[in-house]
Amino acid sequence: MTDPLAEIGSLSAVDFDAGALFSGQPSGREIKGYAAPCRHAPAIDPDYLFPAVMRDLVVWFMSGNDPLYLFGPTGSGKTSLVRQVAARLNYPVFDITGHGRLEFSDLAGHLTVDNGSMRFQHGPLALAMKHGGLFLLNEIDLLDPATAAGLNGVLDGAPLCIPENGGEVIPPHPMFRFVATANTNGGSDGTGLYQGTLRQNLAFMDRFWLCEVAYPDSTAEIQILERRAPALPADLRSTMVEFANEVRRLFIGDSDGQHQSIEVTFSTRTLIRWADLTQRFQPLARAGIQPVTYALDRALGFRASPPTRALLHELGQRLFPSAS
Repeated sequence: MTDPLAEIGSLSAVDFDAGALFSGQPSGREIKGYAAPCRHAPAIDPDYLFPAVMRDLVVWFMSGNDPLYLFGPTGSGKTSLVRQVAARLNYPVFDITGHGRLEFSDLAGHLTVDNGSMRFQHGPLALAMKHGGLFLLNEIDLLDPATAAGLNGVLDGAPLCIPENGGEVIPPHPMFRFVATANTNGGSDGTGLYQGTLRQNLAFMDRFWLCEVAYPDSTAEIQILERRAPALPADLRSTMVEFANEVRRLFIGDSDGQHQSIEVTFSTRTLIRWADLTQRFQPLARAGIQPVTYALDRALGFRASPPTRALLHELGQRLFPSAS
């Protein structure tokens, strides 16, 4: 079997026409990628629908001078957007998810025992810097700010020094890219929705190019469901998107306090799950069980408090009268 790291080391960089690659229309603007994928490159999802914010990511890939920080609500597609752009470019992706106990050695690497001997195992950051990959740090706002600040040198383009590996110094490969994702913009969460997120150091955040990723608009979400749940009738898919948007409005609430706010919301990820489960539970209709509402509980309702779940059912009965 081919050594995956040797495979990465043999990749050759090429220039793609950005317009032809992402929209099918040549633009004359070049974007660097690799001639062929390796096992660390994400697989292309043929059903993926690129959101408009994809333009920001493509422009960033063209320059690559600053690290990129994508923020937005849960399930808005931040990570999948990065991975699908990387997939089209045959870019290897090394990713890790942040948490409060994450240490810098988890990113750079650590000593490990291999067949009775000690050897150094490079972490995802070191591999991306060494071989010209994309380092994807998800949930970066869960990191302890002191740990995050340890990345400042790398974010500025400095080499990575690893004392634990005999003082190894890894200069950043010209193709190295750094992307972080988060639910907040680094200024902590004032809504109480994302427990555990932390306010990040201002000097740390100043090093990033920020980009907000929102939920797709209704037209885009209908197209997404058409691709992901083609067995469902078109009018049902449209009503599902309408339902999701109504739940989002209830989640946000009205500033005048005349409308109720709830503690759960519909991400695009949850919407896709609901449509997929509705397809899977279609045989239950023969037993008198409505697949739409049955799937709704399993996609979202069981996460809600009893009053919110009752409200979801009430809304469902209004928008899906046949499911009453």
